[in-house]
Amino acid sequence: MVKVALLTLNDANLTGNYNVLYAKMAEPFRDRFSADTLKQAFRDFAGHHIDAVAGMPIITTEPPRIDDNGALLLRGYFDTTPSRLSYELDYAMSEGEWKLITIDVKVRSVQINANATDLIARAAADLAGGGARK
Repeated sequence: MVKVALLTLNDANLTGNYNVLYAKMAEPFRDRFSADTLKQAFRDFAGHHIDAVAGMPIITTEPPRIDDNGALLLRGYFDTTPSRLSYELDYAMSEGEWKLITIDVKVRSVQINANATDLIARAAADLAGGGARK
């Protein structure tokens, strides 16, 4: 699930077409946001390859779990030395399958001044249809 989500994001970033990623999002997300919203959220990633994760092991930072709202939470990173690609992916049961409702991806330098090189993109919707996560 993690690699599929990130490789779909990679394809969207390289082509500028976020329709496939949008189609893979859960219905509550699609009800509130458009494919163009995803494009804007990930504009800092446009043209950047993150497909190196395809052949890398996933390093989890916490065990997968179901939260109180029934969302499946996946957290971890890929050691893409000299940087680190970390992710927070939340999935909701939608249309009979687990679909993304939140995707938060960061590419961070593992050098001393990591915060200065953060690229942050987030597109989120909560299960209850409330405000977007910050």
